[in-house]
Amino acid sequence: MNQLRPKPSAAPTIRPATTADIPALLDIEEVCFDSDRLTRRSFNHMLTRAKASLYVAESVPGSISGYGLVLFHSGTALARLYSLAVRPEAVGTGIGTALVDHAEKVTRDNECVALRLEVRADNESAIALYERLGYRRLRALPHYYDDDGDGWRYEKRLHWIPGSNRTPVPYIHQTTEFTCGPASLMMAMAALREGSVPNPDEELRIWREATTIFMTSGHGGCGPHGLALAAHRRGFKARICVSEDGPLFLDTVRAPAKKLVLERVHAMLLADLVTAGMTVEISASTPADLEQALDAGWIPLLLVSSYRFNDEKVPHWVVVTGVDDRFILVHDPDMDEDLMKSDVDCTHVPIPRAAFTSMARFGRSRLQAVVYVAKGDAA
Repeated sequence: MNQLRPKPSAAPTIRPATTADIPALLDIEEVCFDSDRLTRRSFNHMLTRAKASLYVAESVPGSISGYGLVLFHSGTALARLYSLAVRPEAVGTGIGTALVDHAEKVTRDNECVALRLEVRADNESAIALYERLGYRRLRALPHYYDDDGDGWRYEKRLHWIPGSNRTPVPYIHQTTEFTCGPASLMMAMAALREGSVPNPDEELRIWREATTIFMTSGHGGCGPHGLALAAHRRGFKARICVSEDGPLFLDTVRAPAKKLVLERVHAMLLADLVTAGMTVEISASTPADLEQALDAGWIPLLLVSSYRFNDEKVPHWVVVTGVDDRFILVHDPDMDEDLMKSDVDCTHVPIPRAAFTSMARFGRSRLQAVVYVAKGDAA
């Protein structure tokens, strides 16, 4: 007897998932995926703690035929379709299209401008669906999945089409919790020096050169003066714009002895800048300044409060890759696996321009800092 293809049925009902749906969701994972399956703990986290939209499709009330999961990240205008699955017996009934349509709806409802996703390179039916719905292939993902399978990254802009980047900036994620500054500088240097391949050890070398000694608890982080000097030593031009004079991050430590160390380190950095023929501009940068710098061939490294990204109030460096009248695009080196982030969530992340003032400030003094990096004679 020939097996017939399912006939398209009436539009499925799409509703938010609940914890009572978890057994059905786990069953869908089991029948749809051979690896990279979401666990009970993951589904529970998405429903109770994560900034996410987990929803299900029902062709018949009480019978779940598929689900979609969209992730959002604080302070950005980018959403990610993290997972989408349709039970095999329901394939071809229009449920996949309905689930993607709903993903775009919740993306818009959360004021995001783009939806990204990954798909296995051998999943021809899913690729055909996404391309039919207007998704654009961004890049190949070799050995992306747990079983070493290849993938593709796709994106659909829902409200806004960004301008092209002035200088393409490759993405490099930080490998420690305290090296966002070195990773950001490495991205800028790799973009500006054609054919260069970042050396993983360079991340720690730059951190050793550019770090302050005391900040919040744990390891010290890199300030703008040290990052600019590290760029200069590697043959690049660098200029510094900070909103205040004097030692930075003093309000992050309490002990007078540690404050004194920060003051001494700052004096040493200023002396090194004088030796290098570099000056510090005491001013606050605006989105217009960032845009003009990009047009002139500079790549800005911007200090932000990571509260906008992961609800932690610590200083964090990102790379500005584009600016237009609505958004600032950044590469965020912090690929936080605890938040289920990957580089798809961290490249060309659109930040609403209106959020710049609150994002690009840190601490009680409202410190703002930008290090502009450009090609030098040796670059």
